[in-house]
Amino acid sequence: MNALPDFLPALPEIILAAGAMLLLLAGAFSGARGQGAVSLGSVALLVAALVALHSADAGARVETFAGAFVLDRFAVLMKSLAIVGSLTAIVMSGTYMKAARADRFEFPVLVVLATLGMMMMISAGDLIALYLGLELQSLSLYVVAAIRRDSLRSTEAGLKYFVLGALSSGMLLYGASLIYGFTGSVSFARIAAAATGPEPALGLLFGLAFISAGLAFKISAVPFHMWTPDVYEGAPTPVTAFFAAAPKVAAMALFVRVLVQAFPAITAEWQQIIVFISIASMLLGAFAAIGQRNIKRLLAYSSIGHMGFALVGLAAGTETGVAGVIVYLAIYLAMTLGSFACVLAMRRGDAMVEDIGDLAGLARTRPMMAAGLAVLMFSLAGIPPLAGFFAKFYVFLAAIEAELYWLAVIGVLASVVGAFYYLRIVKIMYFDEPVEAFAPIPRELAAVLTVTGVVVLFYFVYPAPLVSAAEAAARSLF
Repeated sequence: MNALPDFLPALPEIILAAGAMLLLLAGAFSGARGQGAVSLGSVALLVAALVALHSADAGARVETFAGAFVLDRFAVLMKSLAIVGSLTAIVMSGTYMKAARADRFEFPVLVVLATLGMMMMISAGDLIALYLGLELQSLSLYVVAAIRRDSLRSTEAGLKYFVLGALSSGMLLYGASLIYGFTGSVSFARIAAAATGPEPALGLLFGLAFISAGLAFKISAVPFHMWTPDVYEGAPTPVTAFFAAAPKVAAMALFVRVLVQAFPAITAEWQQIIVFISIASMLLGAFAAIGQRNIKRLLAYSSIGHMGFALVGLAAGTETGVAGVIVYLAIYLAMTLGSFACVLAMRRGDAMVEDIGDLAGLARTRPMMAAGLAVLMFSLAGIPPLAGFFAKFYVFLAAIEAELYWLAVIGVLASVVGAFYYLRIVKIMYFDEPVEAFAPIPRELAAVLTVTGVVVLFYFVYPAPLVSAAEAAARSLF
């Protein structure tokens, strides 16, 4: 008789799974009255999962469920970022959902279930665990995108995301089946062992290409980005903030783990794929955002560009490159959450506004909000000494060390082009004539904006904790 698997490494996931079921029952029985309690319960669950994650000894790599679930320093750090992103998204959503009369108890529960999927993805040790985590996350996100059933835009966003997401899942499954067929295993370790040899099988390379396509869709890298601007614009703003933060971090973490741990012997082959989608994402993100008038669409193109920059570190295929990706994702998370706190604060009376022109003269009507948004825009543009500059510096440095000089040059040029539309927002806030003032910024949004602004502004004073944590996490993969 087989011994039971060790459940302790998966304790945070078990907490979220059991807690989400209880919250779902509580919400169903209490109806509209229990909305606030379910939201608070979701926040408490995510905090409990974060505590459980850090109470486990993650110094050594631990495998359980026959190697399908892996806990190492990389998993702990990336899961922490995903939980923080989800937690902040729930906190930021309260005022908006009440004002839009869309405060349903399902929203925080779906965010918790999506986070559970993300954590499973980050700890995946084989292709089956990878797919289970990815689909649990994706199914929750499809529903969350269309959470406002009375809104045509929200319903359309959910439908577009679902149809294109189903296509990407099919590609990923086809790739996984090819890899299983040519290696005889779903385990990353066994795939890595089977892929060693003078000449990799052609079918294995096809499988790798299909899996890369499926994962590129999840991080909205070009040419699998087509859903991003429409879904970001159509989904309710707190949902867009969630989409832009935690799921991107989790999908990129999964991308890194799959390529580094399952295909280390054919790095030269997957490097070509990553270099192509990295360049395409950086360039499209830089040029397509220039003509945008809707701030959510602009941030959608911005996120496509930033995923391209993060992929520069992965393209290096080295420990330094992976550490650069981790630092980039942590800083990207802070910048994105802060930016969306400002977008959520763009309200006049009961109406939300999303046009960039509505920020005109914000420095005179809401000076603190304008200062916070200006800092975040400068950081997204990569202007020193803000955190965004160091994020790009680490990944470009890794590319140069790996002798990918032209990739780093294209990245720098794309940054210069992208700086235009970030600086245009600052110019509109500080130099254009004021329009009607926004409603006072809610406390929770002000808190998120303050914390993210401080992190971005003063990162250069003490970068050591994040850099050393990222280096330790990257080391655990190699």
